[in-house]
Amino acid sequence: MELLGDLEAEVMDRMWARIEPATVRDILEELRPVRPLAYTTVMTVMDRLFQKGWLTRERAGRGYAYTTTLSRSEYTARQLSEVLSTTDNRGMALLHFVRAMDTAEAEALSDALRWRAQEKGPS
Repeated sequence: MELLGDLEAEVMDRMWARIEPATVRDILEELRPVRPLAYTTVMTVMDRLFQKGWLTRERAGRGYAYTTTLSRSEYTARQLSEVLSTTDNRGMALLHFVRAMDTAEAEALSDALRWRAQEKGPS
């Protein structure tokens, strides 16, 4: 999975925070107070994210309305999976990861594992 550049990550952060699709102008207006950017710069980044498969788009007047193809949590899960694929001992990597978790994270992991076991059913 390709990592996002700085501006791509900022755009995706804004997109993930939205419920409705967004236009280039919507994202530009959200970014402007933090980072002065030209419309064409944001348009190019959003088009690039579309080309890479991070965003989908539909015609909206003369431009496009964009939506994300993955939620932020799905993106994070794919990153974790990719990182785990680089080790020769996934079990040990997971053990070290779990050791670093706080109680709430460990409980969330336990809940996820119980859900997975129920989804899969008896072996």
